[in-house]
Amino acid sequence: MRALRILLTIVVVLGGLLAVGDRLAVSAAESEAADRLRAAQGLSAQPEVSIRGFPFLTQFMDGRFEQVDLAMTGAAATVGGKQVRLGELTAELHGVRVEGDYTRAVAATAAGTARVPYDELAKVSESDVTIGYGGDGKIKVTGSVELLGQKITRSVVSTVSAVDGDTIRVRADEVPGQGFPGLEELVRQRTDFERDVTGFPAGLEIRHVEAAPDGLMVSVGGADVVLER
Repeated sequence: MRALRILLTIVVVLGGLLAVGDRLAVSAAESEAADRLRAAQGLSAQPEVSIRGFPFLTQFMDGRFEQVDLAMTGAAATVGGKQVRLGELTAELHGVRVEGDYTRAVAATAAGTARVPYDELAKVSESDVTIGYGGDGKIKVTGSVELLGQKITRSVVSTVSAVDGDTIRVRADEVPGQGFPGLEELVRQRTDFERDVTGFPAGLEIRHVEAAPDGLMVSVGGADVVLER
């Protein structure tokens, strides 16, 4: 009986040590992943990487992870061929399978949200406009045009939408005060635009976009998402 108690005590102690070791290992892995992500994206602040599931060491040996969560600020994206800096970006990767020498991974499913500041969105419009929040999930675009020797400035409330999983479309609901022939077309040339978003990992696409007070919220998702170093 005493021997059994001693054996149980040893098992409990070893289990505790392994648990501590497992937590130390996952902490080191998260830190290394965050360092690499910061360097690759040129971030000014350290991103957050969380590897879910227990035990970590078993997942590491199998090359399969239940869930990996990412959070960062200032990551780069390419919109309409121009680089923009994102605000907050968060992502959840589920069923991550590592391949090769940890140079490639495939997530069974992935979902995330990124905030595009309005001043960054204005950069890709290719027009001299200002963009801000228009209320009710829409944006306000303000631009000026020359017509019959007059400079006419109009602000329009625009709907923003996702097209074909890789394009953001901005279109004015209406152009106010179309008193001049051809004014609406000129204003729309300034305020309406479509821009493709490139550089996504294979399998990831834009699911939804919506205007918020502090920027355009872009939701992405996909299956069998390929991540390569």
